[in-house]
Amino acid sequence: MERDQALSRTLSWPAVRRSLGVALVVGTILNLINQGDAVLGDAQIVVWKLLLTYFVPFAVASYGSYAALRSG
Repeated sequence: MERDQALSRTLSWPAVRRSLGVALVVGTILNLINQGDAVLGDAQIVVWKLLLTYFVPFAVASYGSYAALRSG
């Protein structure tokens, strides 16, 4: 598949929705591990860490989709 077509399919709503689902599940688990005390109310939440912890799984899932489409 051409690079432009792979990128277009990676950025399509079904692929983005799948990556968002991965980010929601993995990001929530990682946030509970890394900032569990803050989430449960015993400390202050570090917002940039919270956002980055959701962004990284989204980016990894999106790149995985792109790489699979490009090589396939």
